[in-house]
Formats: sequence, structure tokens, C-alpha cells
Amino acid sequence: MTIPRVVMVLTSHDRFGDTGRPTGFWFEELAAPYYVLRDGGVDVALASPAGGKPPADPASLTPDTRTPDVDRFLADAEAAGRLATTERLDSLHVDDADAVFLVGGHGTMWDFPAQPQLATLVAAVAARGGAVGSVCHGAAGLLDVVIDGRPLIEGRALAAFSDAEEQLVGATDLVPFSLQRHLHARGARYTEGAPFQPHAVRDGQLVTGQNPASSRRTAVLLVEALRSPAATDTRP
Repeated sequence: MTIPRVVMVLTSHDRFGDTGRPTGFWFEELAAPYYVLRDGGVDVALASPAGGKPPADPASLTPDTRTPDVDRFLADAEAAGRLATTERLDSLHVDDADAVFLVGGHGTMWDFPAQPQLATLVAAVAARGGAVGSVCHGAAGLLDVVIDGRPLIEGRALAAFSDAEEQLVGATDLVPFSLQRHLHARGARYTEGAPFQPHAVRDGQLVTGQNPASSRRTAVLLVEALRSPAATDTRP
């Protein structure tokens, strides 16, 4: 039996615009899905736009935000080695991926949109019926994905970090755009749960989660999608 391969993509961007405030990927949104996938017998590759070690948002490593999955990752020499040597997106062979998972963190708002290599990877996986997942701000990497002249997310139910959550973390005026509104503008059927509570949605082979607390559930749904036959188009 062939072992499925998932490419997890992380941001390479480490600042909120020109403010000097650090950001990057959110560690729980890497660690929880990583272990759901690895413990489920899935082969995981880590990639980023620039390759090498991507920046972790320091706010995701405080005592209040560290989870058991994060602690497990930090103590895992193999996982740390993978993170330190992520593959460059432009070096990936898109045919080698059965699924792609876009890890969140505010950094994605700068380098995931209009990233041609990322859009090509996601489109290639989706076009052949593979699973596509994202959590939190990772959905920024879905905005510019087009298949057969139509946005991938048009008419699809999905979740991502909400405007309400953006306001609660004080980032409304720091991010370059509203993710929620841009998803709406691409025709997505955006769904929203309570702020910072788990909320994940599966629409066929598209699996998305709203926030860090949704990371594990989103990955569980991604594994379900990997093990399911390619679904018919669920869009109206």
C-alpha cells in the first residue's frame, strides 16, 4: 500500500509590514497537524517559499500558547531537523504530493498570496482530486488558486481566521488586508465559529480550520479526505 505524502507549507515572512513587530508561522498550527499526520502513517514534507528554517511567531511559544503538541515538537530532534531544512517551494515536484496543508500564522498574509509556486502546487493537487487543507491565516494561500478559469474556493464552504479574532488580537490595522473579506470576494462560503474556539470544515477534498484551536481537528479531517475517494465538485 502506498503511503500518502502531504506537503505542509509554512511562511518565510517574519515581520508585520514595516512595524518591526515579529511574526511568522504559528507553532501549534504546525505541531498539531504534523503529529496527527505522522501518527496516522502519513509521510510529511515541510516546505516554505524561501526554504531553510522558517520564522516562528514568538507569541506562539509563550507559556500561554504552548500546547503538548508544541512541546513534543520542540523535544523531537527529527522534527526540528525537518523544520530547519524546509524545501523551497520552487524545488518541489508537484506530482509527488497527495495533499497540501497550509500552516497559518500572520506571516502568510504577506508571502502566501500571489505566490505562483504555491498556487501551482495547490492547483495541481486539487485538480487530480487530492486533499487541500489550511488552518487560520494559511487560507491566504488559497486566494489566488484557479482551476479551469474558476477560483478554487468559489462556492466552497471554508473557515479561516475571522475579522472578530483579528480585532481581538490587535492586528486589524497591521495586516495588509482582511482575510475574511477577501475570501468572500473570491466567492467562498465563509463559515465562522466563536472566537478562538475549534471550528473546522470539510467540503469535499477541501479542509479548513479557523484558528490555532482548530489545528488538530483540521488535520483529522484532512486524513479522512486522504482516505476517501476524490469527491465530486460540491460547489453550487
